[in-house]
Amino acid sequence: MPVLRWRRGGVAPLLREPVLNLRPDGGVASSAAAVDWPQPPGAGLRPGILFETCANPQCRSGWLRLWRSRSGPVFEGGWCCSAECTAAIIASAVRRELDARGAAPENHRHRLPLGLTMLEQGWITNRQLRQALEAQKAAGGGRLGQWLVRHEGVSEKLVTRALGIQWSCPVLDMEIHDGSGLTALLPRLFVDAFGALPLRVAAGRILYLGFEERLDPALALAVERMTGLRVESGMVEESLFRPAHTRMLGARFPAVELIETASEAALVHALMKAVERARPVASRLVRVHDCLWLRMWLRRPASPLPKLDEIQDLIASVGGH
Repeated sequence: MPVLRWRRGGVAPLLREPVLNLRPDGGVASSAAAVDWPQPPGAGLRPGILFETCANPQCRSGWLRLWRSRSGPVFEGGWCCSAECTAAIIASAVRRELDARGAAPENHRHRLPLGLTMLEQGWITNRQLRQALEAQKAAGGGRLGQWLVRHEGVSEKLVTRALGIQWSCPVLDMEIHDGSGLTALLPRLFVDAFGALPLRVAAGRILYLGFEERLDPALALAVERMTGLRVESGMVEESLFRPAHTRMLGARFPAVELIETASEAALVHALMKAVERARPVASRLVRVHDCLWLRMWLRRPASPLPKLDEIQDLIASVGGH
């Protein structure tokens, strides 16, 4: 009887004889060749080929149901044999992401304030710091770094370097930046709301993510989980960051749907409907602060930067969270 082996495009028979493994005493230890099932990255066996394995561990579908041709959807590397199973595995992912809230503190407290950091480095004097703080208090606010630059003549580069010391991160350059070519990396809402600026992708593996005043580790982790790229965050000088950020916000981003639901059950249902409607070849759910980001790949991308029409985003929140 021929042995079946997976190959791209289908299942091919291997016309080879069974392998006999002889024990030292002459007996037969094994009388059948091993079946090799190499799988495409990020997915199980291709749906519609032989018997597929549903990603839902509680799936109760019979063999006849699994035999039917259903090419999608694929959620977090697993094929869903029915809408019920899609809802079940999405519910598990939603619980995973929502339960992670509060597991790690998102608020960062610096060991030293910016002014003392610069004073310790010898980049400003006591007089400059005192006058900048007085001007800040009199104006009722504003960033100390801006008061030091605009009213005390301190170099903007030194302020940015001090921010890098506070956050233990590098200062990133803006020599080469094509914001319109990086919009597929994350939704426009996140670029705007969290003050993030994708700078470049190096060697197809590392994404450099720039910030003006403070890093956003939660966003960086979400982008890393979603894209598979290693994210390196750093500071960018204000005079370079702001015009580049404005230009990027004016560029075209992937299609996005924003939803707010009254309960976790309603959220799971909305996400299931979106996935079932799109039937993506891949999809993933990650948390970004108090919202959930669902990305669906409609076609398998050939590079870490998919085309805009190859992906759809959905950003969801639960009322009261």
